[in-house]
Amino acid sequence: MASQAKSVSLIGAPTDIGAGSRGASMGPEAMRVAGLPQALAARGIDVIDRGNLAGPLNPWQPPRNGYRHFPEVIAWTRAVMEAELAELAAERLPILLGGDHCLAIGSISAVARHCRERGRKLRVLWLDAHADFNTAEITPSGNIHGMPVACLCGHGPRELTELGGRVPALEADEVRQIGIRSVDPNEKRLVHDVGLEIFDMRYIDEVGMRRVMEQALQDLDGDTHLHVSFDVDFLDPSIAPAVGTTVPGGPSYREAQLCMEMIADTGRVASLDIMELNPALDEHNRTAELVVDLVESLFGKSTLMRA
Repeated sequence: MASQAKSVSLIGAPTDIGAGSRGASMGPEAMRVAGLPQALAARGIDVIDRGNLAGPLNPWQPPRNGYRHFPEVIAWTRAVMEAELAELAAERLPILLGGDHCLAIGSISAVARHCRERGRKLRVLWLDAHADFNTAEITPSGNIHGMPVACLCGHGPRELTELGGRVPALEADEVRQIGIRSVDPNEKRLVHDVGLEIFDMRYIDEVGMRRVMEQALQDLDGDTHLHVSFDVDFLDPSIAPAVGTTVPGGPSYREAQLCMEMIADTGRVASLDIMELNPALDEHNRTAELVVDLVESLFGKSTLMRA
């Protein structure tokens, strides 16, 4: 089933508070400059740009008690959660323009709470080079953008695991991770312990993106809220250099397009994060333009010529 036109709200979260490098705070504006609102509107979608959320500045301090910028991360994730809850309550599809991936703690906590209150099922597609399942005990950096999936699954500080009112906010079997190719050794053990379903790049190479997406999207129905959390480092850095955590060997342009088109074919996309775009590392905004192209595909633009 093709994606239907929806009422969409853009929410900018201009912060790199959880990252290990500066610049993702400029991501929301880069996507606007690349024409994201206009591209969605051209598809017949009702688009409202809510502007940017406000939050604390990045103090650029070392970790304390295992976490960098912990109070600031709490403030930003809470602001994101409240903004997303408001859009979901208004039956609008929120698109979070990041910003670094720690913000997904806020967006997915909101989506999970929304689903619980309405008795709906949840499926999260985590498109990323990293599993983001670190904890303070197993990572020396303390960068919380490497911890969001762990926090959502109940492994982390109470202030973040309880953000949406229930621990865990997300069950491991509600997540499908795609494109993974960089996981720390201790993180790998934790991922295996919780049973997270991961379609890594070797598996994509072995069976192809089509088979991976068929498996990741299996058993979706009309009662399923599909959330897509898209980290730009999911893409191979040869086509998307504008991220602070590039990992070679990611999906090609065609693989990424197929991924987005097959998600669109479900007609179930109900919320979206676009994370970690760092314009300071881009070349004439080409990564932002590629992101807009892929998001258009996620909302139904197809390269298919057959009837």
